[in-house]
Amino acid sequence: MKILITGATGLIGRRVCRSLINEGHQVVVLSRRPPAATDLSGVIVFRWEPVAEPPPAAALEDVEAVIHLAGEPVAAARWTDEQKRRIRDSRVKGSRNLVAGLRATPRPPKVFVSASAVGFYGDRGDEILNEGSAPGSDFLSEVCLDWETEAARARQLGVRTAFVRTGVALSPSGGALEKMLSPFKLGLGGRLGDGRQWFPWIHIEDVVGIFLHALMSPAVDGPINGVAPGIVTNEEFTRELAAALNRPAFFPVPQFALRALMGEMAEIVTASQRVVPQVALDTGYRFKYPNLRPALESLLKTRGEQK
Repeated sequence: MKILITGATGLIGRRVCRSLINEGHQVVVLSRRPPAATDLSGVIVFRWEPVAEPPPAAALEDVEAVIHLAGEPVAAARWTDEQKRRIRDSRVKGSRNLVAGLRATPRPPKVFVSASAVGFYGDRGDEILNEGSAPGSDFLSEVCLDWETEAARARQLGVRTAFVRTGVALSPSGGALEKMLSPFKLGLGGRLGDGRQWFPWIHIEDVVGIFLHALMSPAVDGPINGVAPGIVTNEEFTRELAAALNRPAFFPVPQFALRALMGEMAEIVTASQRVVPQVALDTGYRFKYPNLRPALESLLKTRGEQK
């Protein structure tokens, strides 16, 4: 199958590309910075400015499926008005332009899988959230809703469209886990805020697995939550990570300190989202790491840092 991928140089995108190539698919990559994709062996790369224009027609020629992962990282910088505009435009305008490109091609792909995020649900306390739950009303919720709305326009072309609402992807290289490890290894780790907020984590192998499941399974149409079934609170996550590293976790970070350090962006780590992967389970996806302790042991073993 010929598959087009945006956001291929990111944490998830690189692994998705590698998995598809290993399975024998032909991969075409759209990138704002083509040189960043030179180490993705076996792919064809086209330059694309997602906020400014549709992708080049040549990139979409004979493409049978699209995986759309491009977007400004939400935790890359403090949320100034300009940074929030970048976060929103990269997703909303980028999706709009990508679908415009699909509309212009003589033979649209059969399936379009777009990234989204559990930020769709907002801060919901202990409420159990599945794919049918309503969106929240904060900044990230509104971005995710508009993001999915633009991607859903591909359905007007007869394209099966899915949205993978990812949680916190845990990877042995990069991402949230890497940022957490330094303070924990120094014995300075601790819960964030009161620690009672639900923490929707997922192992990177299962993130990739759910994207490929959404791509290949006709039963997946619409949202699918990319989170592990064994969801925990922030306090439980902290305790498990400290135990896996054989370190204490004595230093909680109060919510007011998070707000002072991170501004509005603190909602990423203080929001409570008790998300369940109902669609993934109902459509037959089998998690490699459904529970946190084995997931952390696997990730730390890969890094060579488990004690």
